Amino acid sequence: MLAGHYATALVAYQKFPKGTLIYFLIASQLQDILWFLFHYLGLERTAPSDVFDTTLSNMAVNMLYSHDLLPLIAWLIIVFIVGKLLFKQNTIGLVGSALVLGHFVLDFFSGHPHYIFGMDTSKVGLGLYATNVYLAIGIEALTSAGLLAYFFSQEAKVGVTRTTKNKAAIIGLFVFGVVFMLTIATKSFRQLFGIPEFDMGFNSSVPTLIMTYGGMIMYLNYFVPKFNKS
Repeated sequence: MLAGHYATALVAYQKFPKGTLIYFLIASQLQDILWFLFHYLGLERTAPSDVFDTTLSNMAVNMLYSHDLLPLIAWLIIVFIVGKLLFKQNTIGLVGSALVLGHFVLDFFSGHPHYIFGMDTSKVGLGLYATNVYLAIGIEALTSAGLLAYFFSQEAKVGVTRTTKNKAAIIGLFVFGVVFMLTIATKSFRQLFGIPEFDMGFNSSVPTLIMTYGGMIMYLNYFVPKFNKS
């Protein structure tokens, strides 16, 4: 799941504004951020290496340390400690941990296969990216839509007003996420557009993912706080 995780961060920020949005956004995507780190450490190598060959259904990575169940316990504790130290509140740390746990739960229904600890242990999740990618994207779309609808409805109840342009900017990011996933569900950009083989450094999968995730975090961190309260 991609955009759906960010939607959980928006709800957390709404309910617990003493925490910063950037903290909640990072917590919501912590496992994927760790995946990128572990890729470069040689622990979770990701294939295909060329982003133009990559689809959701052919991406292969053993997310042993970033996404499996046993390491999750460590990430929950670390995020709690960081939140407690940064904001001097147990509550914020617990909410951050809840977002990390929420990432795991959402990936159970819409994501790559995860395990207890390693591919030789029991699978924890449906692994729909590999078996039914369009169902996985449908789950993501419904989850994002439901969380955004709740987010905006709760804002209206407490007198928060947003311009139509601002709402469209926020919703547009989630639409982009779903459409992007649909585009690369089973066919790569190379197949779709006949892109020739080349290597200019910027077409590697993980750097492209890092730029995408980083851009989405900065985008939401800019647009979400822009509201008026009566």
